[in-house]
Amino acid sequence: MTVRTRFAPSPTGYLHIGGVRTAIFNWALARRFGGQFVLRIDDTDVERHREEALEPILAGLRWLGLHWDEGPGVDGPHGPYYQSQRLEVYREFAERLRSRGRAYPCFCTPEEIERERQEARQAKRPYRYSGRCRALPTQEQQRRIEAGMPYVLRLKVEPDRVIRFVDVVLGPVERNTNDIGDVVLVRANGMPLYNFATVVDDASMQITHVIRAQEHLTNTFVQLLLYEAFDITPPQFAHVPYVAAPGSKAKLSKRHLERYQTEENVARFLKLGFKPEEVPSPVMLDYYIHLGYLPDAVLNGLARLGWSLDDRTEKIPRQVLIENFSLERIHKSPASFDPDKLYWLQGEYMRELPLEQKVAGTIPFLQRAGLVGDPVDESTRSLIRRVIEALGDRMKVFTDVIVYGGFFFKDEVDYDPKAVQKVLLKEHVPVVLARLRERLAGLEPFDAAHIEEVVRGLAEELGVGAGKVIHPLRVATSGQTIGPGVFELVEILGKERALQRLERALALVQQEDA
Repeated sequence: MTVRTRFAPSPTGYLHIGGVRTAIFNWALARRFGGQFVLRIDDTDVERHREEALEPILAGLRWLGLHWDEGPGVDGPHGPYYQSQRLEVYREFAERLRSRGRAYPCFCTPEEIERERQEARQAKRPYRYSGRCRALPTQEQQRRIEAGMPYVLRLKVEPDRVIRFVDVVLGPVERNTNDIGDVVLVRANGMPLYNFATVVDDASMQITHVIRAQEHLTNTFVQLLLYEAFDITPPQFAHVPYVAAPGSKAKLSKRHLERYQTEENVARFLKLGFKPEEVPSPVMLDYYIHLGYLPDAVLNGLARLGWSLDDRTEKIPRQVLIENFSLERIHKSPASFDPDKLYWLQGEYMRELPLEQKVAGTIPFLQRAGLVGDPVDESTRSLIRRVIEALGDRMKVFTDVIVYGGFFFKDEVDYDPKAVQKVLLKEHVPVVLARLRERLAGLEPFDAAHIEEVVRGLAEELGVGAGKVIHPLRVATSGQTIGPGVFELVEILGKERALQRLERALALVQQEDA
């Protein structure tokens, strides 16, 4: 048997961390057994469908390297891969059910259904459709259809049956059909509902394994009845627990990650041209893409949410994941998503990334922030390389180059008001800046080692600790209190730019004193 899995997102929002984890599991199983990973777009919910949400979903999956074998943009024998383009297929399957007597048209009006719901609420019992249209003779059904009466198509569910199946993750599960009732399969406007369209598509596309969130478990019993009605062998089902909030069993939502949406991280997005209302939440894949995470780190981190290679290994390269992935290793309990652990993992991957790949990965972010042009000439590329080397392990994500080294790519330095207040407005600073300007002007060679000699010599001469000179030098030349080593920083800036910035900082300090 060829393993065929699918991921079927609805374009009603952006990729949620939980949905991405589900996509990874489907992709990994298909790759593990040399099968096919199918991407299908469930876009029949016209009211909630958002066209602008589709491209970020496709782009996010491509960014992660979850390339699909069949789906949008990739022709296959089971297309089309948009549900909105498969309406004729659904009509054929619906007619098959009717002709077999396994489904029937229901002409009940919305008002009649609402009355039934109210009666159920008053009786304090779950609502199940009464089945009043179930016994209509075939001729009467046809007469009403020809008369133009609107109707929905309902599945004829035999009462007092127990539906059982063995879920690969959860084990044996069951449900009584009395808790299901005659569910609607197709709306009055001809659009299929989720359970019907899903079964038709999974059967038509020969899906062998359905891996999805545990919240779909109740749908599975209806779908098994549909497979039975079509006389089609159902796929294997694996319902994975939801992704939980950090350190909690509560289902992950935006509010759980608000503390990770720090002022600094929001500032990163604004520097990249985002409007405040466009900044993505940490529950979205886009958040990590635009912060400059590496795809392999995110893939690794999300795959570990409820799946493990063993009890100890955190860093699992892509190929190792593929070679070892199995549904049996998926945990039954919810796994907490920890952004701090993902950040640590990202740092591990970034540390091992070759320098030239760091340069290539950084360039798009610098361009989006307007710090370098397109194309990037060799002189600029050399500067980027030197800045990345100077940042060293401080660079965890690609946008760190903007945060800690953006001043390298500007003609004029932007002074952080807090840094000015904390460092530059101290009483001793004007003398420090003036003497640094004087001594660095005549320094040859202008390299980190000799710059350090000047700085430490000046501190000794003034009878102050080295920090009293280093901190003003850093803020004067970079505008901020954090960044690469100050001696490397000044060397990379070069003598001319370093002196210009010292002069500007001195003028700023003197202006404040005046």
